[in-house]
Amino acid sequence: MTDKKATTPVQQLLIDLGPLVLFFATYKLYDIYVATVVFMVAILGSMIASKILINHVSGMLKFTFVIVMVLGGLTIYFHEATFLKMKPTFVYGLFALVLAIAMARGKLILKELMSKAIDAPIDDSVWKKLTKQAIFFFIVLMVANEIIWRTQSTDTWVTTKVFGFTGVSIAFTFWIVFVLMKYMPDEDEPGQGGA
Repeated sequence: MTDKKATTPVQQLLIDLGPLVLFFATYKLYDIYVATVVFMVAILGSMIASKILINHVSGMLKFTFVIVMVLGGLTIYFHEATFLKMKPTFVYGLFALVLAIAMARGKLILKELMSKAIDAPIDDSVWKKLTKQAIFFFIVLMVANEIIWRTQSTDTWVTTKVFGFTGVSIAFTFWIVFVLMKYMPDEDEPGQGGA
């Protein structure tokens, strides 16, 4: 098995958010059905790009790909946007469920995902607290998606999905990093140099 390659922040951003940007732009130019087809193709493109650029496709991207293909396919086949609108509900709900079940079994997924990037001795109690916050966060997004697509127009749902949910997800990720940064060792410890 080959090692993962390094990727630039711009490359990772394109892999993660590129399909969503294309979906939104196509929706504004055409309609939800054309946008769904573009989204499906873009997700496949993200997987290929990820494999080429970093020699790895994350489990999250694989899972998203499957959900998009299934619900996007149903959206196109039945010409019914409800299937696509339910995608975030399934994704957020499954994320919350996986985190909860793993934690109940003594496995801290956030720790496994982030401990390589945050090289610091962080107690499991901190990871458990962050995991509980993440579970709550995903449940809130799941419920919000259900309320919005059932009570608002497709235009409102698309805008909220692309900008609202993505924005708060990025903000929550920054919150996790901010919390973890408090546990990073101080590089300017006494006797370590400096004028």
